[in-house]
Formats: sequence, C-alpha cells, structure tokens
Amino acid sequence: MARPFRFGVVAPLRTDPPTWRDHVRRIADNGYSTLLVPDFPLTQPAPAPMLATAAALTDLRVGTWVYAAPMRPAWMTAWEAHSLSLLTEGRFEMGIGTGRPGIEDELRDKGLPVVPPSERLAQVREAVEALRDLDGPDRRTPVAMAVLGPRARALAAEVADTVTFALGDQPRAEVERLARDFRTGADLELALAVPVVGDAVAAHMAPPDIDIAALHAADALTVLPDDPAAAAEEIQRRREEIGFSYFIFGADVADRFAPVVAELAGR
Repeated sequence: MARPFRFGVVAPLRTDPPTWRDHVRRIADNGYSTLLVPDFPLTQPAPAPMLATAAALTDLRVGTWVYAAPMRPAWMTAWEAHSLSLLTEGRFEMGIGTGRPGIEDELRDKGLPVVPPSERLAQVREAVEALRDLDGPDRRTPVAMAVLGPRARALAAEVADTVTFALGDQPRAEVERLARDFRTGADLELALAVPVVGDAVAAHMAPPDIDIAALHAADALTVLPDDPAAAAEEIQRRREEIGFSYFIFGADVADRFAPVVAELAGR
C-alpha cells in the first residue's frame, strides 16, 4: 500500500529571527509535517538551536537536511541528534549524508581532514550506530539518508528509515530504477527534495551552478510546476509510479503550495 503523503520545508535563516519565527508558525499552520534546516556552517546558525526553537514554537516535526558527516565527529552528531530527539519528545528526524558537492574545499578551509567518499560513508554509519546506542531500547530517532551510489544505497537500506536520492538531471526512468530497489527490498519511506519550482531555485537546496533549463528539458524530478494544481497532479503521479510519498520544498514556495498540502497531506 502507498504511504500517506507528508510534506516538509527547508527553512534556512535568510531574514531577521522574528520574521523567520513567523514563517515557521505559518508553515505549521499550513499543515506541513516537518521543518528542516541545512548544515551550512557559518552561513547559518547551528542546526540544533534552530530546530529546538521551531519545535518550541510549533508542533512540527523537525530535522536536519542534512548533516554533512565529515563536518563533525560521529559521536558529536549522534549526541546532538539524540538530545534533539529527547527534548522534542520524539519529533526530531536526523538527516545525514556524506556531504554536498565541494565539501572537500570546505573541510580544508576549516582545517578538517579530507577523506575519500568511502570513509565519509563509514562516518555516516558510525554516527547512526552511535545514535542507536544513545537512544537505547526505548527510543528510535528516525534517520533520513541522502544517497546515490550503490554503497550508499546499500547502507541506507540497512540503517535508514527515510531515503532521498541526491538527484540532478537524471531521467525519470533512471530514478524509477533507483527507487525500485527500495520498494521491493526494504520498508523505507521515499522522499523527494524538489529544489526547483517553475524557474525559482530554493536556497540551500541546489548547487550554485544548477542549470534550470537542462532540468526542464530532462523532465527531471527535481522540478515541479509552479501552478499548485499542476504540482498536486504531478506529485500524485510520482507516488503512483515511483513510490515517493514525502515531498520537500524550499521555504520560498511554502505559502504558494499550501493548497497542495491541504489537498494531499495524510492521504
């Protein structure tokens, strides 16, 4: 059976804090499930204070989208995630991945070791295992993983609760093949982050060199039409044909897509 729809918003701090807090409340009032923040050191406040603030203001679930595993020791990531899970009374979801494109330069700038992708994947595993140890038998903090390659997909099938693909302009048929493994091999929620709506790109959800025209030409799943009715129709198609049930938008379109959420959330 298809999972019910839910919707999340990546909401970085791009205004003064009172305006951001008002937007967080509006996201909750519009029926979104989850408020997510990026792990962009120095350009954003640290994830934990932002998420704790959002959780105190609303009844939203909150999460990281996503922790970059190489940016901090695995035990520190796990400790922060467990603490958020405890303080939000189970409303925290730990999103984690091996790092966005260009993470190597960012690590060098911060004096952190630059390790190959295979070791960064091992850091993800270590963080999840440490989180499970801290949670103990009576708590399970949901884990969302951003993956693409076969090793990452295999790890996600083993340890994650939610999986999203680190997509660009891959054709729909290729994404269908990626999703088919999870639909048949594991009981995982499939999430789809949509950084482009119409011709607008969400902050902190896409690389700076994103080619919007190429995405439209490829009918990429990282794009939705800006008309809410057309977007709702396409979202339902993507669940029916591929299995995506959790859709994540940028904060700039959260108000415009409120009718989509009102129509589909929980169905």
